[in-house]
Amino acid sequence: MTTEKKESLLEFPCDFPIKVMGATQDGFADAIVALLREFDAQFDAATVEMRPSSTGKYLGLTVTVRAHSKAHLDDIYRALTGHPMVKVVL
Repeated sequence: MTTEKKESLLEFPCDFPIKVMGATQDGFADAIVALLREFDAQFDAATVEMRPSSTGKYLGLTVTVRAHSKAHLDDIYRALTGHPMVKVVL
């Protein structure tokens, strides 16, 4: 019996939901869509789910990305967390 450690529990390629939160401001969702299209030219903006916070100060986006590998998904997370309009990525 081999005990090879799997690098990821995910099987790639896969669709992976990511929650992105930032301050409510014009262009936030468009900026995130543009960033995601750098990783997937076919990313469909119509699939983005938007939820404002109870006070309306923040906007939560749920985006489902097509990840081709763990490295690809890691690159997407790094780009999102490094974006100046983004406060939190889950």
